[in-house]
Amino acid sequence: MAGNSFGQLFKITTCGESHGGAVGVIVDGCPSGLSISEQDIQQELDRRRPGQSSITTLRNERDTIRILSGLFEGKTTGTPLLLLAYNADMRPEDYESLKNVYRPSHADFTYMMKYGRRDFRGSGRASARETLARVAAGAIAKKFLKQSLNMEILSYVEQVGHLCTQIDHETVTSAQIEANIIRCPDPILAKKMIQLVEKVKREGDSVGGVVKCIIRHMIPGLGEPVFDKLPADLGKAMLSINAVKGFEIGSGFKGAYMHGSEHNDQMNIKNGKPAFISNHAGGTLGGISTGEDIYFRVAFKPTSSISKTQQTINLQNETVALSTKGRHDPCVLPRAVPIVEAMAGLVLMDHYLRFRSNSVGDK
Repeated sequence: MAGNSFGQLFKITTCGESHGGAVGVIVDGCPSGLSISEQDIQQELDRRRPGQSSITTLRNERDTIRILSGLFEGKTTGTPLLLLAYNADMRPEDYESLKNVYRPSHADFTYMMKYGRRDFRGSGRASARETLARVAAGAIAKKFLKQSLNMEILSYVEQVGHLCTQIDHETVTSAQIEANIIRCPDPILAKKMIQLVEKVKREGDSVGGVVKCIIRHMIPGLGEPVFDKLPADLGKAMLSINAVKGFEIGSGFKGAYMHGSEHNDQMNIKNGKPAFISNHAGGTLGGISTGEDIYFRVAFKPTSSISKTQQTINLQNETVALSTKGRHDPCVLPRAVPIVEAMAGLVLMDHYLRFRSNSVGDK
């Protein structure tokens, strides 16, 4: 079965390729009565779109979204929504030289091994252009969660290469994140990150890093043990994003260095309600949300398409040298921020609907 759909009660199915006619998504399961507009979605897409700054790909796509179904008089009807954005700035000729070779560390080789053929024009479905659909659908989920539950999902660039901010994620604001082109809320380190990306770009190279996400105003009870635990589904969602190589929630790997007496989140009563003194667990216990903020980190590898000459093989199994031409991000991190938020929103929306359908009491 092809893996083009995500979610159970709030389900999305994406379609489209990097150099095809359009990228689209069907959103099924959105409750009726949600006020949503193309502009609401466009705001999120503009944060992801190519060509937005000097440190992103030069491909100039406006990513203009259209809502073609599931909406009446500005509100969702409860029927499937179809969202579509046409590709405009396509240059398939840039990829003609890649027709018979595999780019190092790219999906060219594995797509050929699986399907027996591949779309070498920007690598088709393996291109990060597909994430346009996720961000469009995620915008709907984020608006519902904010409007109905006051839930806030924020992501930011925490690390680029060896540069890592120590800013407290609990105090980060959207304005701080959007104040610079690298989307790091630490203004001093942001300048150094931008300089690093510009440097590797001039060298024909690329650099990776880490996006951190925090989810505020969580409600307790989301998650479906044992196989659909909330952190498990968040991990799957993040690892499905192009170039992601790592995911950790809460203390993550640092927890391996701690004793139980250090790591345990002790509890007390605050304002007549149960409260946690710390949050090393990252907002979940037993795979279910505690009501504390959820926070996690997502590691992105360096972009695989670089102009530096590297060794690879061609379709005839001959060793060749390759320098990749075309328009590519020297660092995917700035554009990955809204993608991480979107995927988190999709997971939370799906789990909230599942929670409403099978739990008792006040929802």
